[in-house]
Amino acid sequence: MPTIGNIVLPTFPLLLAPMEDVSDPPFRALCKEQGADLVYTEFISSEGLIRDAAKSVMKLDIYEKERPVGIQIFGANLDSMLRSVEIVEQSKPDIIDINFGCPVKKVVSKGAGAGILKDIDLMVSLTRAMVEHTHLPVTVKTRLGWDHDSIKIVEVAERLQDVGCKAIAIHGRTRAQMYKGQADWKPIAEVKNNSRMHIPVFGNGDVDSPEAARIMRDDYGLDGAMIGRASIGYPWFFKEVKHYLKTGTYLEPPTMEERVLAARRHLQMAMDWKGEKLGVFETRRHYTNYFKGIPNFKEYRMKMVTSDDAKDVFAAFDEVLEKFGDYQFV
Repeated sequence: MPTIGNIVLPTFPLLLAPMEDVSDPPFRALCKEQGADLVYTEFISSEGLIRDAAKSVMKLDIYEKERPVGIQIFGANLDSMLRSVEIVEQSKPDIIDINFGCPVKKVVSKGAGAGILKDIDLMVSLTRAMVEHTHLPVTVKTRLGWDHDSIKIVEVAERLQDVGCKAIAIHGRTRAQMYKGQADWKPIAEVKNNSRMHIPVFGNGDVDSPEAARIMRDDYGLDGAMIGRASIGYPWFFKEVKHYLKTGTYLEPPTMEERVLAARRHLQMAMDWKGEKLGVFETRRHYTNYFKGIPNFKEYRMKMVTSDDAKDVFAAFDEVLEKFGDYQFV
């Protein structure tokens, strides 16, 4: 079974990926209930933390029911990253994760996220310094490389392990690819099959079906799967994957009543955490998947994603349950 420091995970654990404005406490709680074995916060700017920026500090909120939970930070300035580690420790996470993979221009332009893939020595020295600066296990999330011609992920992973990184999650694309094309898991398997590697190696990218998770486990031999986009608006994905890996059969999809209940809970928890305005706004992206596949649904979806008033969104949920309550999902 994979271990990260003192954290023992089940065989082939499923991890909720850190996703900006998605992996917040309400969504993490729903995913945890549905089988996620390890969850990560949204990525948090080290510069924002040391400036006490409200949005960055708020992302430090974690709850006991989420554990084990990792707080993910990004940055390229050593002093800022070390100071942010001290701030993060006060939230008592189980893991500190470093984001060396975000491909977004505003992050990369500062040399952070995937931008650091242009300077592997800096990537390694930052990791070493952070490992030495905390008692918590430090993990890394990264990509295959900056572009196709600079993929050195086997060497990079080995060097990160050598300076004390306790696990690595690798997205099977380069920064140049962003989220286009198909994720390539072969180089991740090469990392795992390197005889010098002994830390867990998790695969990320295009784990969008139970079959994909099985292939990642059985054909590529990875230690676990980090799941991102497939879980947005569909926290049941974790439970469905686990059921399939165990039995080879598919779980029945959640009923309309279960979906409406989850959507209601999600919205209420989001408002309780960040207030009505932000809670309503930031749960909108989930509704398409909560109610995916229902014919003639546009009118109701528009109510959910355009209203600024929570009462209207809750009313739309009630209408959906009344009108489509017997709809059979396949």
